[in-house]
Amino acid sequence: MKLIYEEESYQIIGAAQEVHGILGAGFLVAVYQEALAIEFENRNISYEPEKELRIKFKDRYLNKKYSADFVCFDKIIVELKALALLTNDHMAQVINYLKAANFKLGMLINFGEKSLKVKRLVL
Repeated sequence: MKLIYEEESYQIIGAAQEVHGILGAGFLVAVYQEALAIEFENRNISYEPEKELRIKFKDRYLNKKYSADFVCFDKIIVELKALALLTNDHMAQVINYLKAANFKLGMLINFGEKSLKVKRLVL
């Protein structure tokens, strides 16, 4: 079975691994976000940082919006964390973002552990 957006996912993961390999764990998310943006540029990965996405409820858009850490390739939500451990709540957050934005793939990347953790969440 082929993964959705397989090549794009591998590119994002490779960039995140490079950042984690250099910085390690222990920084705030903002540090990883800035470093990852640089790595995306170095690898020619299409991205928009802190992209505002509108939330649709029934047939209307809400006034409240959320800001994805990154939207890559105009179709993948990338949410960053710097925590000792990811929980189901963090995964639910990305699933909700996918539903609200009508995207198919979200990637939850945690820089806070000794080894980089990446969760692919698909709708």
